[in-house]
Amino acid sequence: MNDPVVLSELRRRLAEAEETLNAIREGEVDALVIGEGGVDEVFAIGGDTESYRTFMEAMDTGAAAVDEDGRVLYANSALCRLIDHPLPTLQGKPLVSFFDARAAAEIGQMVGKTANQREKVEISLKDAATKMAQVFLVSAKPVRLGLVQGHAVTFTDLTERVRSETAERAERIAAAIIASANEIVVVCDRVGMITHANSAASAIYDGDLIGKMFEDAIPLTFTDAPDLMSGGALIDLALNGQARQGIEAIATRAPKVKDYLISAAPLQVTEDQISGCVLTMVDLSQRKAAEHQQLLLMRELDHRVRNTLALVLSISNRTLSNEDTLQGFHQAFTQRIHGLAATHSLLAKQGWTKLSLHDIVRAELAPYVETDGTRLRLEGGEVALIPRAAIALGLIFHELATNAVKYGALSREGGHVLVAVRGPTADGAAMRVDWVESGGPMVSPPQRKGFGHTVISHSLAYSSKGGTDLSFPPEGVICALRIPMEDIP
Repeated sequence: MNDPVVLSELRRRLAEAEETLNAIREGEVDALVIGEGGVDEVFAIGGDTESYRTFMEAMDTGAAAVDEDGRVLYANSALCRLIDHPLPTLQGKPLVSFFDARAAAEIGQMVGKTANQREKVEISLKDAATKMAQVFLVSAKPVRLGLVQGHAVTFTDLTERVRSETAERAERIAAAIIASANEIVVVCDRVGMITHANSAASAIYDGDLIGKMFEDAIPLTFTDAPDLMSGGALIDLALNGQARQGIEAIATRAPKVKDYLISAAPLQVTEDQISGCVLTMVDLSQRKAAEHQQLLLMRELDHRVRNTLALVLSISNRTLSNEDTLQGFHQAFTQRIHGLAATHSLLAKQGWTKLSLHDIVRAELAPYVETDGTRLRLEGGEVALIPRAAIALGLIFHELATNAVKYGALSREGGHVLVAVRGPTADGAAMRVDWVESGGPMVSPPQRKGFGHTVISHSLAYSSKGGTDLSFPPEGVICALRIPMEDIP
């Protein structure tokens, strides 16, 4: 012990101990805090804990001191308000008994540990006054209070931070949804100024919409909403809490598409306050085009039905005038209507666009011969025909086939029909097609010309370039048809 350094250190420590003892005797020290092994030990001097309570009361966060069994020794006012219990009710009771099962399990697990490290966990509590959920970070650290081993527990309110993070996340999600939408989405504030617009909005405004008044940037006129005079009126309705959906409007200054289906709804960020409105605009150009096409089709259908009815009426009248008996009229009229229906069925399958000459011939002769057999032969290339020519040729081939079955080549075995596409006429105005019968009985010109002859002669006469030449050589009937080139697409 003769080492001067060691003796000096002992004297220094003795002086500190004497100074501390004097301070304790004078009442200048309330407690001693001794850290050993990572654990802070608090030793109260003279049993006075008022200074610690004052310190805890000054804290904004809820705080409590619990013993080793988790019973409350003291809790500050912030924690009492949080769990809606006064201090006398809390003292001596387990801290976890004032929380719901989930929070109690989390807190109980922390204060039940004897490890020296600080434990933290997030819990959700319901505010006693507002009944709204709040999020807290609960921290528990082992401490010694005098001779008592326990934990200091604090409750830090994270509600605003969590709400802010949730709002930011929701805003990012909303922005992503708006950006990915195919239709135009525009968000306006309470004065009608555009705050958000997705990329689809470029179809309605050539430039940046942000910061512009909606009514000025996207002027609208409404055709089916008499209560709306402008886009501003639609926004006013939304700002007053009245959503409107599916209103047709015309964007008068849009560079491309001008017809839109517009919906507007209030934008409520909080439950009780409308902060703006959201407008969606759906392109109606395709629907308008479809409606226009449908109108044209309806008009075309009406025109065709009228023509067909007129043709049926004409067939009925002319058949009646050429038949001597009711049975004869019924048979002839029915056959002609069936022939007309066969061509109409083929046109319907093709969408009333065009029809093959060979298909018409096969359809009209199908009731009488096997169209893929030896009695019917088709020569020449396929010829496509528009509807008016297809209907006319259907009538002509029906009359030729009926006549062939009754009197011509198809009236007995060994008779044949040739339908040959010869090519354009000399002037190029028509396509020459011949009907040639052979192998049937001897043919002679008819003594009188009936309705069938009229149908054959006049069905293609709607054009000066069309027509037929019917001849009766002994070996079989020949009908030369001229189909106007304008009817061959």
